[in-house]
Amino acid sequence: MVAVAILAAGRGTRMKSDLPKVLHQLAGRSLVERVLDSLSQIPRSRRLIIVGYRGEQVQTALERYDNLEFVEQKDQLGTGHAIQQLLPHLEGFEGDLLVLNGDVPLLRPETIQMLLSTHKEQGNAATILTAQVPDPKGYGRVFCDSKHQLKQIVEDRDCTAAQKQNRRINGGVYCFHWPDLAKVLPSLKSENDQGEFYLTDAVNYLHPVRVVQVEDYQEILGINDRKQLAKAYQILQMRVKDAWMSAGVTLIDPDSITIDDTVQLESDAIVEPQTHLRGNTLIKSGSHIGPGTTIEDSEIGENVRVMYSVVSHSQVKAGSRIGPYAHLRGEAQIGESCRIGNFVEVKKSKIGDRTNVAHLSYLGDTTTGDRVNVGAGTITANYDGVQKHQTHIGSGTKTGSNSVLVAPVSIGENVTIAAGSTITNDVPDHSLAIARSRQTVKPDWQLKPKAD
Repeated sequence: MVAVAILAAGRGTRMKSDLPKVLHQLAGRSLVERVLDSLSQIPRSRRLIIVGYRGEQVQTALERYDNLEFVEQKDQLGTGHAIQQLLPHLEGFEGDLLVLNGDVPLLRPETIQMLLSTHKEQGNAATILTAQVPDPKGYGRVFCDSKHQLKQIVEDRDCTAAQKQNRRINGGVYCFHWPDLAKVLPSLKSENDQGEFYLTDAVNYLHPVRVVQVEDYQEILGINDRKQLAKAYQILQMRVKDAWMSAGVTLIDPDSITIDDTVQLESDAIVEPQTHLRGNTLIKSGSHIGPGTTIEDSEIGENVRVMYSVVSHSQVKAGSRIGPYAHLRGEAQIGESCRIGNFVEVKKSKIGDRTNVAHLSYLGDTTTGDRVNVGAGTITANYDGVQKHQTHIGSGTKTGSNSVLVAPVSIGENVTIAAGSTITNDVPDHSLAIARSRQTVKPDWQLKPKAD
């Protein structure tokens, strides 16, 4: 069995935030959640989160994960000190310890699996993940022999001019044989400028120690400030969009599009510029999304057209057209071949197949049958100031422009509602409903002028 330790105790002062650094969001998930999700290829493992600054907040944020063990590091005295806190928790453990940083969110599961497999196959006491970076300035350099056995790690400030030419750096990701590491942890010393205990010092006491190199150095980039957070987002977006274009999705102007890595798209979907796909969203084959559209936690069926609109927590079935400037929210369900048009808002409603709500309407807490035509300016008045009420509109019904349906109310099938009507009572099938004052015209009338 493998034990995984995730270092998540720091505040992250350069983030300029009261929020623990590992809880800052990257494309819809916190940094530490992304680290946990990268463990998907390690099914059997103990997972220990080392917390410190606002540890209760970190623990609360990770409640959805099962079988996490939280270990407190009261004083943040370095990476070696953090791992020392595991000694009582891993007493008697004979397996390997994988050490990850909670602020390094771009590691791929395949990279972690490669590190563990190499460590196991070679029987190493420690295995260190390294990378060749274009600009290693500021990073400790890793030196190894032709068999990838570690010779030394030299901090940047201590490197000679020749040593600084080495572009191999320490990625801060390690795999240790725990019984070997547990023996040397008490020997770590804090004799350095920072007065901290460094985990890298432990490798001086272990043998053999080998290094493996990650192919994409961007995987080991850590997050220390907002600029690095933005850079990580760009890297993640590039990965996601490249993968979808390779899978047969058309992205017009990818640089202006953002797609969360939780989104699913089917082949032959088209995504226009300035479109943003968020959360657990599914876009099915042949659908054309955007431009200027945001879709979050929603399902879009086949051959749907959505433009200049916002869709959240909703479902749109095949062949429907949404927008421009429509807003679907709160579990709206749009049937097949519907038209939800300009400046229409649909909230927590179920719209039947082949229904048109073409413009300037609001449907809230409403259920419609099929083939309903909702006239311009029709609204369902669903809120009485205390609670929400339901409106039902039967199949084949037509509402005239500027109609108000005051819920709770039920409109039957094949009903016509006259323009400008305010409907407060149920309407039976196959009828005409008129609910407005009769027009009165007074000839030869004008407003009396004011007296001087």
